[in-house]
Amino acid sequence: MRGLKIIFIVLGIFFLIGINFWYLSTLKNENIIWGASFSPEYTRYLGLDVKETYKIILDDWKFRYLRLTARWDSIESQKGKFDFTELDYLMSEAGKRNVKVILALGQKTPRWPECNVPDWSEKLSDAEYFSALNNFLTNVTQRYANNPTLEIWQVENEPFLAFGKTCRQLDSAKLQTEITTVKNLDKNHPVLVTDSGELSWWSKTAKAGDLFGTTVYRIVWNKDIGYFAYNWLPASAYRARASWYGRDLKQTYVAELQAEPWVADHTISDNNVDEQFKSMDLDRIKNNMDFAKQTGFSRAYLWGVEWWYWLKVHGYPDVYDYAKNLSK
Repeated sequence: MRGLKIIFIVLGIFFLIGINFWYLSTLKNENIIWGASFSPEYTRYLGLDVKETYKIILDDWKFRYLRLTARWDSIESQKGKFDFTELDYLMSEAGKRNVKVILALGQKTPRWPECNVPDWSEKLSDAEYFSALNNFLTNVTQRYANNPTLEIWQVENEPFLAFGKTCRQLDSAKLQTEITTVKNLDKNHPVLVTDSGELSWWSKTAKAGDLFGTTVYRIVWNKDIGYFAYNWLPASAYRARASWYGRDLKQTYVAELQAEPWVADHTISDNNVDEQFKSMDLDRIKNNMDFAKQTGFSRAYLWGVEWWYWLKVHGYPDVYDYAKNLSK
């Protein structure tokens, strides 16, 4: 009898957990705001023209919420010499269309190799390095703090996740120092901190900023196991973590919603389109967008829109055409 009681208790627990996850999964946010991340560096990697691609995102697809990046290696390729030409252009074109921008800055910023630091910084001692990083943060913040296009600062990108090229190690104190640098210079814009939705519990990041953003990847590639799908991970798992840390769903975003393929060695070429479609195609994009709605979060920024245009250029217009209707 005792054994049966234990079995019934365990089954009851799993039943309640299942009901809870089912209930949370039904709370879809049909009014979710769609945004997009844009990377000039990735656009050039794909062989596309930056200005042409950017105007398609703004004018053909009419995204009005964007996430851009102030990359340290691009802006301060020489120590003490800052070149904001390209980022000024992106901010200006967004401003002409009343687009609201999340601007990411730090040593870890969106796009491979994740750690986007200038070559000259690698020879510095830790003290010199973080002093130089703080100086970079200061220059970027001062330049864009009063720009009407700026809506939100993103300080670092998944700051504690070792992925791609390894940056100098951050801890919570160093991250908070960076956030403080930005907020002391700009008291009018909130700070977003992001983390991996699949590889982290968010214990160091969920409450670090005014806003929180997570990644949502549904199928990835690993050299040891090949393709791996996160279909077993429900949208309610993201919502539950946000609730655990006391995060209002309106203050929680999908900062990176997978909408591009994850292929071996990150190689995108016209010779491996069939391989790309194994991890991403139009149906998967639609499914991922529906999944984002199920999280209940207020916004989702699509990741990989540069690839959408690349597909059209190479004779696959379906995703391009679908994106034209996102703003309707």
